[in-house]
Amino acid sequence: MINKPENGEIVSRDILDLLPHRYPFLLVDRVLSFEPMKSVHAIKCVSINEPFFQGHFPSYPVMPGVLILEALAQAGGIMVIKSLPPADTVGKIFLFTGMEKVRFRRPVFPGDQLHLHVTYERHKMSMWKTNGKAMVDGKVVAEGILTASVVPRED
Repeated sequence: MINKPENGEIVSRDILDLLPHRYPFLLVDRVLSFEPMKSVHAIKCVSINEPFFQGHFPSYPVMPGVLILEALAQAGGIMVIKSLPPADTVGKIFLFTGMEKVRFRRPVFPGDQLHLHVTYERHKMSMWKTNGKAMVDGKVVAEGILTASVVPRED
């Protein structure tokens, strides 16, 4: 059951009910605010214990850009799933289908708190387009247009 705090916050145990991802690939720790069909603001606390830092890069740990995009996509997935009636998401999964105009502006290091800002652009049938911006300390680290689709789950 999803907790419904007044401010739109969604805590980690409830994120597990919304996304199929699990450690080490769950990249959203908390949702700070959510407005259906408008926006989501989530965070990812970047730790030196992340498994990708073992190889990217051992002497200069930097969060891979593709994982920053994946974190934005997961935050966008939460926004879409929470915006739809529950009956429309039963037996379905939200799959990342594309990205446009992606730019990486700054590196993300262990100890950073990655703020994930995703806004709704439009959707047609099962295809959704969102605009994502990842920030650390108020500065943009990555941004782009992300597309995804809500599709039947094939178990």
